[in-house]
Amino acid sequence: MRDPVEQYCDVEGGIRLCYETFGEETDPPCLLVMGLGFQMIAWADEFCEQLASHGLRVIRFDNRDAGRSTHLSDAPAPTLRELATRRIRQPAYTLDDMARDAAGLLDHLGLDRAHVVGASMGAMISQTLAAQSPERVLSLASIMGSTGARLTGQPSARILPLLLRPQAKDRAKYVKQSIGMLARIGSPAYPGEQREQRALLEATFDRGVSGASFGRQLGAILASGNRAKALRRIAVPTLVVHGRADRLIAPSGGRATARAIKGASLLLVAGMGHDLPRQLWPLLVGAIVGNAERAG
Repeated sequence: MRDPVEQYCDVEGGIRLCYETFGEETDPPCLLVMGLGFQMIAWADEFCEQLASHGLRVIRFDNRDAGRSTHLSDAPAPTLRELATRRIRQPAYTLDDMARDAAGLLDHLGLDRAHVVGASMGAMISQTLAAQSPERVLSLASIMGSTGARLTGQPSARILPLLLRPQAKDRAKYVKQSIGMLARIGSPAYPGEQREQRALLEATFDRGVSGASFGRQLGAILASGNRAKALRRIAVPTLVVHGRADRLIAPSGGRATARAIKGASLLLVAGMGHDLPRQLWPLLVGAIVGNAERAG
């Protein structure tokens, strides 16, 4: 399969998105939406290729304030106090805006609808897209997400301070800090290969990171509040996947998501934390493809 080529498109609000595609243009599209502080390359090439091998045209992209998409450097990031108290007075944007970015990318590609798969914050963006623009979504796979409710899906007390600490600005320190974070939130039954993690994090840093961008994305999640009522409008085939060992977004977040979306299938994975371990790719790809097939 050919190497992906970075491309760009302009969407509403002066946002430019960087994206790549895998597979045949004539195949049904599958849009992958990544999570907080990560970039499209966190959807590994091989993972995308496995999805494409099942007859899907895979599209991955950098969210706003990530990678090579627009960073809103003129917009203030929430203060530490605002993040800690979950009271964001003037968010730079919300999950609704990020969902509109995803819809704008589909418009650019001339696609009316797509299968949509999101991980972590990307799951929340994908849920929002399916709720506010149901005509754009063929099927939904929500991985490691939540509804935004205060009583479900909250991080463990030991993990929360790690989200709020300043992000390292030096490349080596950023990689070391991030590897430490991945060790805390990753899958205990499927530990990541550190050399592979290091390569991903070095590429992530080189493509563009900043603490302010991370803060604005986290602020968007918190400012969007509890979305459970909106999720009840989702009527497309929906798969909810969550790790039983997730310490960043507790499994209760996945259960709450599945309860909110009528007819959703819930897949709780033993030993899985807040990552996409290579050992689980066959399971995840099979579940995503199976859910897409439910859409016809």
